Amino acid sequence: MNIIKSSISETLESNYMPYTMSVIVSRAIPEIDGFKPSHRKLLYTMYKMKLIKGARTKSANIVGQTMKLNPHGDQAIYATMVRLTKGNEALLHPFVDSKGNFGKITSRDMKFAASRYTEAKLAPICEDVFKDIDKNAVELVDNYDGQLKEPTLLPVAFPNILVNPNKGIAVGMASNFCSFNLREVCDATIAYMEDEQFDIHEIIKGPDFPTGGNLIYDYNTLDKIYKKGVGSFKIRSKYEYMKKDNCIEITEIPYTATVEMIIDKIIENIKNGKIKEISDVRDETDLKGLRITIDLKRGIDADKLMAKLFKLTALEDSFACNFNVLIGVQPKVLGVKGVISEWLKFRIGCIRNKTLYDIDKISDKLHLLYGLRSVLLDIDKAIKIIRETELDKEVIPNLMNAFSIDEVQAEYVADIKLRNINKEYILKRTGEIDDLEKTLEDLKKIAKSDARIKKIIAKELEVIKKKYGQDRKTSIVKADEIEVHHETSFIEDYNCKLFFTDHNYIKKITLVSLRGNDQHKLKDDDEIAQEVDATNKSDILFFSSKSNVYKMKAYELDNTKASSLGTYLPNVLDLEQDEKILYMVVTTDYSGFMIFAFNNGKLARVPLSSYETKTNRKRLVKAYSDFAPLVNLFYFKEESDLILSRYTAPDEIRLVLANTELISEKTTKNTKGIQVVRLKKGSVMNIAELSTDVELSNIEQYRIDKVPMSGTNIDIVDRLMIQTYMK
Repeated sequence: MNIIKSSISETLESNYMPYTMSVIVSRAIPEIDGFKPSHRKLLYTMYKMKLIKGARTKSANIVGQTMKLNPHGDQAIYATMVRLTKGNEALLHPFVDSKGNFGKITSRDMKFAASRYTEAKLAPICEDVFKDIDKNAVELVDNYDGQLKEPTLLPVAFPNILVNPNKGIAVGMASNFCSFNLREVCDATIAYMEDEQFDIHEIIKGPDFPTGGNLIYDYNTLDKIYKKGVGSFKIRSKYEYMKKDNCIEITEIPYTATVEMIIDKIIENIKNGKIKEISDVRDETDLKGLRITIDLKRGIDADKLMAKLFKLTALEDSFACNFNVLIGVQPKVLGVKGVISEWLKFRIGCIRNKTLYDIDKISDKLHLLYGLRSVLLDIDKAIKIIRETELDKEVIPNLMNAFSIDEVQAEYVADIKLRNINKEYILKRTGEIDDLEKTLEDLKKIAKSDARIKKIIAKELEVIKKKYGQDRKTSIVKADEIEVHHETSFIEDYNCKLFFTDHNYIKKITLVSLRGNDQHKLKDDDEIAQEVDATNKSDILFFSSKSNVYKMKAYELDNTKASSLGTYLPNVLDLEQDEKILYMVVTTDYSGFMIFAFNNGKLARVPLSSYETKTNRKRLVKAYSDFAPLVNLFYFKEESDLILSRYTAPDEIRLVLANTELISEKTTKNTKGIQVVRLKKGSVMNIAELSTDVELSNIEQYRIDKVPMSGTNIDIVDRLMIQTYMK
């Protein structure tokens, strides 16, 4: 066996790149007509089967015929067809009029029936999808085996790319188009032709989905989508509280969600204890439409519960737009105006091609009539020539010579029936010449003028808007009008105490329980490091030995008794290896500040608000500086005094009493701080304590009024106390 060595880049370029391009260009990314190749092949097959009018036919028949253009399997073709049907409800304006079970876009488990049971034909809107396709409006190319012709694009008379949702995942790129209301898109296209700088927000109010729902309107988000073609917006379900039955009925859900997905998530949250207000949830969807019923427990506020469900389930979901469309063979991400611009170029080309086709046909007809008119000058002569010519093959040459006409014209004259050689017929035919010449002249002007073509497009859009336009299904709701669920809304608030131990255990004890028994159970050699008043809705910040801060809510801790060990923090905070919690801060408003004391004599003052986050982050890294070893840390609500020690040798200890107001505040969490204790070579700051926790004979003798300072030599009386702290 011969082994050929090649670089991986060459192998990828020769083997993988062709596949990549095929997926992008010929499969996954929609083109400017709003269709992927699989959609186009299916619809064109149905058009050629004359299913645009008349009775439906079995879906299996359509699938079989489509395989002449689409080399994929019948299941793939049928699945494509299902999404285009009226029955599936995946499109605002379905292209297939269906009969039978085609599933629902809102259901994960409701499967569509087999193709032998269902029937279909083209929907009326397809008349404007295939408009003028038989007049060379678009290019036709050979199919995969060269036996048939198929269109490269469909000559859609409206911007279908914006009207129906479309999603595709290629290699290295994807596309995701939301749908917009047909009336709004038509109006926007007309406005664009009149003034490209028009305000699109005035016309296109927002995306519109076949499944309805409420669009949470945010101007900046939609403006980004309109201009750049990327961005994400939120859709909420519509619901109604039925007071008589004490239940909520959900009738419209986001386009990206399914009934089963929503119900499963509600049940999951009920099981894990996040939702306690619901007694039952069930799918009551029937022929009248979608309905999810949620039975409530007594006394529950339906609106507050729904606000909670919107956050915990797909009853509120996001739609991420990525308007990636193939222009020629090049994928481009365009804003709405960009898409309209490219569609107009395409549609102008379609109308120009159709106009040129009409010009050719009329020119050919005029050419024949010009020949007929020449013969009319002496019709008897023509009859005589035909009658007196001995050979059939000489009739045409003799007519050509006698009347100075070409072969095509002579053939036309010679083929006139004997019964039509009368005055009425001849005058009627030649009378068409003036009308045809005027029409031809007008068509030539249209073919040369984009402005004339745009007027035709505008008229077509007005007609389409009236024929197929429908009211918005997705309602617009401003962001400031909706009720947002706050996690604490359903949480009981009460006073409690938090106890934090040296061995990293924490206890949350209610005041009632504490009054009954305040004798704490602790592990051997463990002791309580902090005792802090709190409420059940307080935030708790845990500062660790590795400069991290871990955050949690007090209600996330179970209530315990003093007689229990409490909760072991490394088990719930997911600490790093060898990481230990050093200090606990409890707050509800993030007021006050932190002081960090380092052994290089520096102190850092950071406002506690620097640790407040909009998102519910559980871990903040670089919460304080690790440039020098930490001596101690403190949380203050008001300015306080600290006693600091400069240690050089057992017989050389200096003390500094500094008020925290001397330390300038830094908003950067991991600031190195400012020098408070001036050190000399070989010395460190080894003690930082609250002045109230240290008993000294005359503490005021160590006070400083500016920084940095070296401090005052320790009093002999105070040496024993300070040495106790050093131990």
